[in-house]
Amino acid sequence: MIDERTAPYGAAILRITAGLMFLAHAAYKLLVFTPAGTMHYFASLGLPGWFGLVVIAAETLAGLALVLGVYARIAAILILADLLGAIWLVHLKNGFYFAAPNGGGWEYPVFWSMTLIVVALLGDGAWALRPTAFSRR
Repeated sequence: MIDERTAPYGAAILRITAGLMFLAHAAYKLLVFTPAGTMHYFASLGLPGWFGLVVIAAETLAGLALVLGVYARIAAILILADLLGAIWLVHLKNGFYFAAPNGGGWEYPVFWSMTLIVVALLGDGAWALRPTAFSRR
């Protein structure tokens, strides 16, 4: 049974945490790898280098949308493509455990993907600045 008194706060905590993780990953690509390094890495995967900049922007925008609760359900579904691409192109070949060499295995990004699906199913939760129409009863 779901406790309807506390469920909105659980959904909000999950939504905000997922958003902060995307902001951290975007910042890592921007500040540690640098835009040039990110573009080079994406090119090494066989993707256009400029696509790395698109991913930085997408992770930043989705992270902000999730943290602030602005169309969070939609943002969760859209940014799921980012994780699925990372799983397919980087993590799957490295095995299960995320501590695996060469970028880590698929354990963490799959768990994070499930988190986004749960956010999309639960709705925006408490403290959302602009809940999506789908969140209203």
